[in-house]
Amino acid sequence: MGEQTTVFEGVNGSIVCCDSAYDADERNRARDVVVNSSYSGVLPARFVTEHRPRGAIGMDCAIGPEGSAIAGLWYYEGAGIVAATADVMTARLGDGVHLYEHGVISRVNDLAARVGVAPGMPVREAAQLMLEREPSAQAASEVTHRTVMDEFPTGVKIVCTDSIAFGLPEDVNNVLLTAGHTGRSATPYLRKVHPRAFICSDGGMGADESGIAGMREVDADGIPGATVDARRARMGDGLSTWHDGIISAVNAGAAALGVSVGMTAREAAYRLAGENVPGGTDRPEDAPGGP
Repeated sequence: MGEQTTVFEGVNGSIVCCDSAYDADERNRARDVVVNSSYSGVLPARFVTEHRPRGAIGMDCAIGPEGSAIAGLWYYEGAGIVAATADVMTARLGDGVHLYEHGVISRVNDLAARVGVAPGMPVREAAQLMLEREPSAQAASEVTHRTVMDEFPTGVKIVCTDSIAFGLPEDVNNVLLTAGHTGRSATPYLRKVHPRAFICSDGGMGADESGIAGMREVDADGIPGATVDARRARMGDGLSTWHDGIISAVNAGAAALGVSVGMTAREAAYRLAGENVPGGTDRPEDAPGGP
């Protein structure tokens, strides 16, 4: 217990390897990146966070039901700790040095992304970035993950952002893909931004289909809209709406533009933009409402 192997020492601190998350201790406070070969759930994250290291890398242990094996990433993020997980099939569990030498990053929290850590990166490279770089300071309202997915000669853009609340005045000409529910509390934001069209989450639908009430309400404002199934795309992650989203409901305006239940969010976004889908339609066979 408590054993640590230092594999790098620098001016900011050290990279230390532990066979277990429980081996992190006061030596690591505010200076070290702790590479530990435990799973990355909330329980081990609590033990590591108690000692407030500079960063932490653990294992993803196949993610698990409800993301339980990587849930610690967001626990770390809430505590201001840069964190990532490695693919469990790339390194041995219970062997921190092997994880450092052979592991490959599979998931990151927002703070890790800000210092340049990304999936597919070797753990040793990720740990170095965590040690050498400081994540940019951002208020919660500044972390929008606004990303332009495509733009057209007409001036229309397909834009992803994590919430409709992050829409900008320029989005009046854009198709917005966001990741909050589309209940009635979304209606004022949709009307304020008044995008060309939008795709949000259905929030799991909710009682009386309350999760799509706002989508229906803004039909009267001439705003075509659709929602994606919250079981398929991550809420709070606009890029997941784009990559993982399957349309679960549409309003009349969106239906008139050819958007239908079971379609991928990507295909729906191009239809809402009045553009052809690159490579043709991409409705998955296993999607709800698919063939």
